[in-house]
Formats: sequence, structure tokens, C-alpha cells
Amino acid sequence: MISFKKHIRIALGYFMLIAIMGVALRLFAVIDLPITYRYMVHTHSHIALLGWVYVGLTTILYFLYLKKSGISKKYTALFWATQITIVGMMFSFPFTGYALFSITFSTLFLIATYVFAFYFLKHTPNDLKTLQSYKLIRVAVWYMVLSSIGPWAVGGIMAILGNTSPWYHNAIYFYLHFQYNGWFLVALCGILFRIFEHYNISVPKKSFKRFYYLLNVGVLLTFFISILWMQPHGLFYALAIAGSVMQIGAFSMLFRKILWERFTLGNNLSRLTVSLLKFAGFCLAVKLTAQLMGSFPETAELISGTTDYVISYLHWVFLGLVSVALLSFLHHFKWIALPRVALAIYIAGFALTEFLIFYRGSMSAFNLPALPEISFWLSLASVLLLVAVGWLFAVQFKKHKYH
Repeated sequence: MISFKKHIRIALGYFMLIAIMGVALRLFAVIDLPITYRYMVHTHSHIALLGWVYVGLTTILYFLYLKKSGISKKYTALFWATQITIVGMMFSFPFTGYALFSITFSTLFLIATYVFAFYFLKHTPNDLKTLQSYKLIRVAVWYMVLSSIGPWAVGGIMAILGNTSPWYHNAIYFYLHFQYNGWFLVALCGILFRIFEHYNISVPKKSFKRFYYLLNVGVLLTFFISILWMQPHGLFYALAIAGSVMQIGAFSMLFRKILWERFTLGNNLSRLTVSLLKFAGFCLAVKLTAQLMGSFPETAELISGTTDYVISYLHWVFLGLVSVALLSFLHHFKWIALPRVALAIYIAGFALTEFLIFYRGSMSAFNLPALPEISFWLSLASVLLLVAVGWLFAVQFKKHKYH
């Protein structure tokens, strides 16, 4: 029998490890460390996306759609094979960067994701395939598969054109876009719709069709934001703006539905789960606004020339939107305890790091006054995140009540 709590503890373990790496990356600007910064960045990003979020999401999806499909042995074997690839990346990237062993484990991980996608699409019971939530999850899984074109392309591009080629950067951006905005975001929407279905909250077919269309066309078109750094033809800006507006339209529909059903949701979800979802919703609203602003030529040029703005945005989506929404769902399914003090420390660390990274970018972009010892304060804020995530991880090994 599959222990979902054990699987989620492993996911949280990865979350703690990336918090440790985050502190190490911040300390580079303060003290000398005997590690290669670029290699650690690779490790940090891979374990964040492929360890914490991937394991957390796929565990929820198996629980919601596959637990009665009779493939528990196959899934368990796949789960542990996937962990071997993640651990392999974790112990190869810091020492070699992109080299034989890290590329081998990354490739094996991609193959494992294809197997998961196959299991999900083939073995989900037919009665669940008619659900609106399944339709969202299904397209999210396809976005996961689609995103893998990026890593496959990187190897060929490096061999032929080198890592200074615009196509090299665009391949990475393609991967990140369809991971963040496709796989992660749409899967989280699907899980939310599954909760709707569990509590008999219905969405009219016509409304769902409109939401589904706006969301997914928006996902496809907003990829063009990722290539605006090349200052392409005006058509690409128009497509990026259209995609951003479509996503705002889609999530406006979803927000209205949540507001309409707030009493039903409030009566069935814990106050903590609701609070976390509200925070994730706020982060989503900011993300959508930033996405639209970044679709215009002037702001696109400013953002592409300011690395800290890009880092701030990626962390906002990962730490604020995706991670908080994922924690809220894990708490809803009673798989994890969430101490409120630890969450408060997490939010404080998140807010402080976001402010400092954004301000550091603004210092160079707008010649704002320099903050003294900003690297030290960024390191301190990262320590707050580590304390919070470490606390969340450690508390899962104690007996507790869910509330």
C-alpha cells in the first residue's frame, strides 16, 4: 500500500534542500565558499522543479485519479526510480554542472515523467475522465511533456551553435514557461476543480469551456513573453499581450466562481487552507499583472536587461504561488501539519527576499539609492526561509492533529 505521507515527506525534504542551497547561493556574495556558483544554481533549480514540486504534484494526482486503478506496484517502482534520478542530479550537478552524469540522470528523469504521463492518461478510470478537473489535469500533463522539448533541444543547440546562441536561451525559457505556466499552474487549477467536484460545486459546461479555452490559449501565447528579450517583430508583442489578457480573463472567471461559492468552501475547508489559498490567489493576481506589463516593448526591454527582475518574478511564482498553493492542498488532504509560526516565518522570509531582490534590480535600473549590506540582508532573509521550511519538514515526523 502506498504511503502518501511518506512520499510527501520526501517532497518536503527536497524543499528543505533547495532552501539550504538558496542560503549557500546568497552567501556567495558575503563569504568565499568552496563550490562553483553556476553549478549550484543548476542544482538549486533542478531540485526545486523536479524534486519538491514534481513529487508533490504527482503524488496528489495519483491519489485523486489512480489509487483505484490497480497499478500501485508499477507506480511505486516508478516513484523510487524517479527519486534515484533526482538524487543523482543532486550529487552530480554541484560538482560537474552539465556533464555526463548530470545529463544522464536528467535524461532518465525525463523518461520517468513520460512513464508517469502514460500511466495517468491510460489508467485513469473512465468515470473520472468525464470530470472537468481531469480535463485540466490532462492538459497540464501534456504541458509537462511539451516542456521537455527544451532540455532535449539544449544538447543539440550547445553542440552546433554553442551556449551563447539565442536559441540556447530560448530553449531554456521554453522549458521554464511550460513548467511554470503550463504544468504547474494548470495542474493546481485542476486540483482546485477536483475539490469543487468533491463538494458538489458545479461549473456550467459553457462557462468551463470558456475558462478552459482562455486559460490554455493564454498559456500558449504567453510563451512569446519569453522571447521578447530578442526585440522581435511587433506581432510577437501583440501575441504576448493577447495571451496575458486571455489569462486575466480566465482567472477573473475563476475568482468570481470562488467568491460566489465562498460560503460552501469556507464551511468545508479549514481556515488555514482558505488563508493559504487566498495568499496564493494574491500572488497569482500579481503574477498576471506583471505578465501583462512585461508584454509591452518598453517594460520587456527593461526586464530583460535586469536579471534581478527575472529572478524576483521566478521566485514570486515558485515560492509564493506554486509552493503555497501546493502546501494548502497537502494540508487539505491531511498529509502534512502546518505550524502557523513556521508559516509566518516563511511568509516574512519570502516577502523580504522579494523586496530586496526587486529593489536591487531597481538600484541599477532606476539609479535608486543603494541599501547598505543588501547581500547580508538577502542572506538573512534566505535563512528565514530555511528555518521555516526546515521546521515544516521536521514537524511531519511528529504525531499531530490537522486543523
